[in-house]
Amino acid sequence: MSVLLEVIATTVADARLAAQAGADRLELVTAMGEGGLTPSIGLIEAVVNAVSIPVNVIVRPHSRSFVYDADDHALMLHDVRAVKAAGANGVVIGMLNVDGEIDREQLARAIDAADGLAVTFHRAFDEVRDQRKALDVLLGFDAVTNVLTSGAQPSVLNAEATIRALVRQASGSHCTVLAGAGLTVDAVAGFVSRTQVQAVHFGSGVRVGGNGLAPIDIDKVARVRALLNA
Repeated sequence: MSVLLEVIATTVADARLAAQAGADRLELVTAMGEGGLTPSIGLIEAVVNAVSIPVNVIVRPHSRSFVYDADDHALMLHDVRAVKAAGANGVVIGMLNVDGEIDREQLARAIDAADGLAVTFHRAFDEVRDQRKALDVLLGFDAVTNVLTSGAQPSVLNAEATIRALVRQASGSHCTVLAGAGLTVDAVAGFVSRTQVQAVHFGSGVRVGGNGLAPIDIDKVARVRALLNA
């Protein structure tokens, strides 16, 4: 079984190049330097129209923290509904409480607003106090189909044992561990083989010069695709 390849897109050109080079799915964000924020409706519609692969859209109103007040949360629900109306495949969200646990109530309401869209819980997961407990919480939500994580490390390449354990924990469930942050073309094959992940997420690792603010490098995406198919 080939491993799913998700690539971050920040422009329509990114989306087209990633799709052309064999990405299975896009995560559409703006402000990649801040870890990704909610893109404009215009960009979401343009990307959905430009590619035939699924487009998952981040809904994150600011980069201050993953603990959201009532206004933030109302805004996120509004954006989740707008993402659905724009024809996207899914939303990428995450919210924590002040104790460093997943905010179940806010997550449940966001899932409700998503109304059947696929839900990825993003790297807020890397700031929880206990990842195993947090994954159990996510496994209790049928709508959460992916959890994006670097195993609580700046680079997922330094968290192989954690990723392996999370993959085992999620095994046989509706939720896939999506490993990302710090993956490179050269390291991906060994990483996948040692951790047994079934989905990987690339940002700067498939960009020109490894720079998050640079365009997609179509050759790098194609090389990752070939390695994952091997």
